[in-house]
Amino acid sequence: MIASQDVSTVTSPLPRGVRRALDAMRANIGHAWRLTELAAIAGTSGRTLQRQFLAFVGKTPRAVLREIGLECARRELLQGTPGAKIMDVALRSGFPHFGRFSIVYRRRYGETPSQTLKRQGVLTNALGAMPSLYVSARDRPAVAFGPIEAAAENLAVAADIADDLVTALTRAGIAVATRSMAARYHLGGAIRGSGAQTHLTIRLIDTETGGQLWAHRADGVVRDDTSTTEHLAIRIAAALQPCLRLAEIDRALRKPITSLGAQDLALRAMPGVLSLDAIGNARALELLERAMNQDPNHPLATALAAWAHVQRVVYHFTHAPQQERARSLELAHRARGLGGDATALAILGNALSLLNAFDTADLVTRKALAMDGGSAWAWSRGGWIDVYKGDPQSAIERFKIALDLAPHDPLAFNSMVGVGCALFIAGQYAEGAQWQERALAEHPSASWVHRTLCPAYVLAGQGPQARRSLGALRQHYPDLTVSEVQRGMPPLPPSQCELVVGALQEAGLPA
Repeated sequence: MIASQDVSTVTSPLPRGVRRALDAMRANIGHAWRLTELAAIAGTSGRTLQRQFLAFVGKTPRAVLREIGLECARRELLQGTPGAKIMDVALRSGFPHFGRFSIVYRRRYGETPSQTLKRQGVLTNALGAMPSLYVSARDRPAVAFGPIEAAAENLAVAADIADDLVTALTRAGIAVATRSMAARYHLGGAIRGSGAQTHLTIRLIDTETGGQLWAHRADGVVRDDTSTTEHLAIRIAAALQPCLRLAEIDRALRKPITSLGAQDLALRAMPGVLSLDAIGNARALELLERAMNQDPNHPLATALAAWAHVQRVVYHFTHAPQQERARSLELAHRARGLGGDATALAILGNALSLLNAFDTADLVTRKALAMDGGSAWAWSRGGWIDVYKGDPQSAIERFKIALDLAPHDPLAFNSMVGVGCALFIAGQYAEGAQWQERALAEHPSASWVHRTLCPAYVLAGQGPQARRSLGALRQHYPDLTVSEVQRGMPPLPPSQCELVVGALQEAGLPA
């Protein structure tokens, strides 16, 4: 579930009193702040502070305090510290009443605190069971990373995190340099605070412009001696990847057209492939053909092209589905022989699963996770494979892990669609529709989502919503028929395909 605005990142100009009150709240999250205390810190009356919060933040001080506490609790639960107790997390986050905390947490994040924590345990166990595979140095972005700043008592923890982060970045296909002069980007970190308020901040800087591209915060990094810095490092590397990927794409876009190599062309094509829409797909395929002409053995370009061609079938971008599927199969077979890093393998898994080669897609996706356990794309593709195999509970778990690892990734919306489809298979049609609506809100051009959203509304007995969804589907695909949906649908279990087709017919889609 997509959270509302993060009050910890409000950047609009604020009155000095509001800033002081917010700083006090963040510095002592577990404290039960009274309005009079905050007003004294702000140097205003309680009524004035209340009015300023409503005017500049849009919420009362009490509501903001609750939001900050929820964000703190969410971060801690997502870190999945071994042996963590939800009651302790709630208390540290300013919620003395556990029942009330569970209610507001579920309302905000669409799941209970125990569900979040349990999923982190699944991720921890999965990461621990994965073999250590590394990728070649080909076409990898370089990041300079030095020691993490820390006070004397935290130097050992800082060194452990730094060592594990170098390993996690390398496994994710990122070259780590020791000097910023030899790297495109600089990664810096610092541990600040003390006791329960200790936190780690990591920042990514573009060495050319000096601008900050990304920042990540992890709380309580020295609270629990049983926690493992390895899993923290994997999470940081996973959160870093979408931003670094976008920076590399931007770098490729800024290069002169005459100096583009195969990697540059593949990076330029990636946004079009990830868009999952017809215009982006067509533009991407032109670039990928150029990349493969330059280097027929380029893993990323070949895997992207395999996925892009089968997209044309699944999302109704073509009137020649058999030819597109055949081309995709040819490229997928070639890409499998080329290998590549976790990103290329996860993309190849996308193509293979849409080509109904589930077992091969599963093997490729598992290999991607063995290389990089924090690959949100590989976790998401594992979720789709579970959907196609008819295992909704495992699918939801994997999709939510992907969303936990990289909530702002361009493909996060597709994981939301996946959760919706998994809930559809589980017979939870109304909740499945809600997840697909969230996905559409994130990515409005993905009109193909209505193929499963409309049936979800039909089966949930929500007629007006089903008619609205069908209207949106036909607006973007005016000639679409039930037969075409059947030919292009992703490989859902046969019983679920029958439900989708029957519901679309009931809603009024022509045969």
